[in-house]
Amino acid sequence: MINERVEKALNEQVNAEIYSAYLYLSMSSYFESVNLPGFAQWMKAQAQEEMVHGMKIYDFIHERGGRVLLSAIEAPQTEWANPVAVFVATLEHEQKVTALINGLVDIAIAEKDHATNIFLQWFVTEQVEEEASVDAVLQKLKMVGDQGHGLFMMDRELGARGAVATS
Repeated sequence: MINERVEKALNEQVNAEIYSAYLYLSMSSYFESVNLPGFAQWMKAQAQEEMVHGMKIYDFIHERGGRVLLSAIEAPQTEWANPVAVFVATLEHEQKVTALINGLVDIAIAEKDHATNIFLQWFVTEQVEEEASVDAVLQKLKMVGDQGHGLFMMDRELGARGAVATS
C-alpha cells in the first residue's frame, strides 16, 4: 500500500508531467506557425514522451494501491521571441522538472518507501538525458542564430526525430 504523503506527491508529479506535454505541444504549435516543421516535430515527440512519463507514474500509483487524482492543468505559454528563446525556456523547464523529481526521491527516502525510491531512479536518469538533449539543441541554436542556412539544417535534423514508443 502506498504512503499518503508519497501518493500526494506522485499525483502532483502526474500533473506536472501532463503540463510538460501541454507546454511542449504549445511549443510545437509555435514552431509550426513560424514554418519550422522539424522543430515542431521534435517538440511534438517531446510532448508524447512527457505523456508517457505521466502515465508511468499514473500506473505506478495504481499498482501500489493508490488513487490518481487529476487536477487542472495550467495554460502554457504560447509565444516566444525566437527558437533560441523556446529552447532556453525548455531547458529551464527541464531543470524545474529535475528538481521536482529530486524532491520526490527525498520524500520516498524520508518515508522509507523503497519501492517508490527504486521506481523514481528511472526518472532521475531520464532527467539527466532530458537536460543534456535540450542543452545540445540550445548550444547549436546559439551557434547558428535564428535565421539562415544553419537554422534550416537544424530544422531538417530535428525533424528526423520519430514518434515516441508508448511503453
